[in-house]
Amino acid sequence: MNLNNLPKLSAYSKSTKRRGKGVGSGNGKTAGRGHKGGKARSGYSPAPCCCGIPFYRHFPMRGFSNFRFRTEYAVINLSDIASFDASSMDKKFFHENGLIRSQDCLVKILGTGNLKHSVEIVADKFSASARSAIEKAGGKVIELTAKVEN
Repeated sequence: MNLNNLPKLSAYSKSTKRRGKGVGSGNGKTAGRGHKGGKARSGYSPAPCCCGIPFYRHFPMRGFSNFRFRTEYAVINLSDIASFDASSMDKKFFHENGLIRSQDCLVKILGTGNLKHSVEIVADKFSASARSAIEKAGGKVIELTAKVEN
């Protein structure tokens, strides 16, 4: 087979669209570029990140994030509680003494540190080590049932 004997493949010899060659061509006048603006000019190519919508919205969401549904607790350690001499402590006490920012937040007591005196603590959640350390020191644990609204 020689080059002059090759069969003609119609799919490979498709003629390109001739733009701007008069009204009858179907692509005359503005040649399919609309009117004015950067996109109508030759040499213009938009940056991939500047296409009218934020870059991250070009891609589908993948996986799951717990960010909107999480439950956040203000954390207080036993070492923080040990520095106070009160017999009972609740959210109001913690807020007044600067251990939490707001009385509306949920409070969790963690077992880091030692507790020397007995104390009654009212909080939303307790770690197992904190609960045992408080009861070992002769104190009382009162756990609130947290109402979390999303």
